[in-house]
Amino acid sequence: MISIKSIASTVAPRQCTVMILGETGAGKEMVARYIHAESDRRDAPLIPVDCSALSDTLFESQMFGHVQGAFTGAVRESLGFVRAADGGTLFLDEVGELSLPLQAKLLRVIQERCVTPVGDTRAHEVDIRFIAATHRDLAKMVREGTFREDLFFRLNVVVTTLPPLRERAEDILPLANHFLQKQADLYDEPARRLSDAAAAALVRYSWPGNVRELANAMESAHVLAQGDVIELADLPMQLQSARPTPAGTPELCLSELERRTIAEALRRTDYCKAKASRMLGINIQRLNRRIERLNISTRHS
Repeated sequence: MISIKSIASTVAPRQCTVMILGETGAGKEMVARYIHAESDRRDAPLIPVDCSALSDTLFESQMFGHVQGAFTGAVRESLGFVRAADGGTLFLDEVGELSLPLQAKLLRVIQERCVTPVGDTRAHEVDIRFIAATHRDLAKMVREGTFREDLFFRLNVVVTTLPPLRERAEDILPLANHFLQKQADLYDEPARRLSDAAAAALVRYSWPGNVRELANAMESAHVLAQGDVIELADLPMQLQSARPTPAGTPELCLSELERRTIAEALRRTDYCKAKASRMLGINIQRLNRRIERLNISTRHS
């Protein structure tokens, strides 16, 4: 995840279109929001669009907006997703789910950077940064004729692939702590910490739902925990019964995994603890305690 964030930080100040690939729930929208937050568009909105939920009949109204009276039921003017994102970022989630006719309409917006609301005769210019995401193999879809080649090349400028959570075990505990901190902030409560048994269960679970499943699990655990420590019994049942890694598979102990993750975050942030704590999703006091406990160097070697 540190590597992905490094790429995202490099891309953020640019205006180029970004394509984020990865399984459903792997955290593609999190990466898109990070890119937006690090860009000079951060004060303007990021508008997420679930392309799988756009209907053919209402696409133009949903995307481009409409004027009052444009059709039955249009009792007031609507900006639409594109104009709502003017000055900011439009995040096209699951762009591979669009039908061919809708792909053509989207391509025109990307090329011309203007939209005409339904019922209007005037084109409205927009200043938008496009970020797209999909779990599909778009190159294969192009070969099969189900995705437009011209749209593919428009979207496929800078590409980053987000591996599934099961392939990046070193990200599990930092992400879990990040989600626990979010719950603590939401309820204005102290952040819960994971017991060793609970942490071990998180690491050995296969996470078919990826980051989204982890976020839901941490929300549930925060609510159910009786004290400041989340025990194994506080986790969802499927995590409690997760099978250990098969014999013969290399496995780092949790303390070593945590030590390596923190050391890498410090290195990536030039040993700035404040930046490292934000990258890891924990507060600086907790980071200092773990640095001391794990005997991690905080100076350049």
